[in-house]
Amino acid sequence: MTLPKLAYLTGEYPRASDTFIQREVAALRALGHDVLTCSIRTTGAEHLVGPEQRQEHALTFKVLGACKKPLRLLRAHLRWMRNPGRYLAALRLAWKTAPRGVKGRLYNLIYFLEAGVLADELRRQEVDHLHNHIATAACTVAMLASELSGIPYSFTIHGPDIFFNPNHWRIDEKAARARFVACISEFCRSQLMCFADQSHWARFHIIHCGIDPGRYTSAPHKGANLLFVGRLAAVKGLPILLDALRDRSGDWKLTVIGDGPDRVALEAQAQGLNVDFLGYRSQSEVAEALSSTDVFVLPSFAEGVPVVLMEAMASEVPVVATRIAGIPELVDHATSGLLVPPGDPQELRAALDHMLADSKARQDMGLAGRAKVSDDFNIHTEAARLSRLFTSYASGSPVLEKRP
Repeated sequence: MTLPKLAYLTGEYPRASDTFIQREVAALRALGHDVLTCSIRTTGAEHLVGPEQRQEHALTFKVLGACKKPLRLLRAHLRWMRNPGRYLAALRLAWKTAPRGVKGRLYNLIYFLEAGVLADELRRQEVDHLHNHIATAACTVAMLASELSGIPYSFTIHGPDIFFNPNHWRIDEKAARARFVACISEFCRSQLMCFADQSHWARFHIIHCGIDPGRYTSAPHKGANLLFVGRLAAVKGLPILLDALRDRSGDWKLTVIGDGPDRVALEAQAQGLNVDFLGYRSQSEVAEALSSTDVFVLPSFAEGVPVVLMEAMASEVPVVATRIAGIPELVDHATSGLLVPPGDPQELRAALDHMLADSKARQDMGLAGRAKVSDDFNIHTEAARLSRLFTSYASGSPVLEKRP
């Protein structure tokens, strides 16, 4: 069977914090899919931290950049106006799914304009299927582009933020119109089922985000080097980790990789502690940091299934994380790491003390973690599952297994 040509759309691609999407695209290409990457906005220079990001950025179609060319925008919409029934149906859909208020209506009309340009590019590139990650504004554009062009679309839903305001983003309508939905975990799928009609549940499949375990080398398990990788924002719970370390004695060091709106406040809170803030780093630099890490810590308040935990586990680094959302589907408590309640510095400190006191336990947990990731979160296996969905739905004989 000929593999369908795919387009991938996100709000901003590539980003240093979304390397899992780049890996998925690369793995699909390795399977033989032609994949056009599309981004609503142009990625900021701060995210182009390695050769992979720079290369992908250069090849990605930027929707807003094209929309800012008046003739391109006009030509695209004139093309779709030749089919007034379909054009008006897409416009009605934009109006129907807009959030309440003047601002919500205005934004959806902007998304409609963007969708016209995107749909025109997809037709020009002879794309067979459009796929979106995240399911927020860019997915609205994908849904409208599909309505204009007739090109089917699907999306990967992650959480947690999409489930904070599901009605605003109309995930019910998006799920109803999508050819299928890829959910990153059992927990994520169950949350989508809360808001979608039961008649659509069979098209909600579990496709994990994944990594290539071969990119990561074993950690030493000889010291007290702690690592946090993530966006420096409240949802990641880094203040709780700093509180947990405030009164901890011993020769430990915490390295923080990432950036975000709370960096200045966090650096102030970390005064007097042995903490290094490194900012964003490339995939290879994160892998190198993991190779000298003894314990990886992620004290988040809300998550999907963090890819960075998979990277740590692939490096045979035991992890300390919070018992929330899909994390227990990745981390087996007391086997590949320790899970603690969110927002509790005392429990977090106790878990870190337990980890740092026993290098043999760290080594055993690290081995178990790598085995778990290799079995259930390998990007090559997950991309093959996703490819099977693309091809089976395109053939008219869709796979309806929850975990294809």
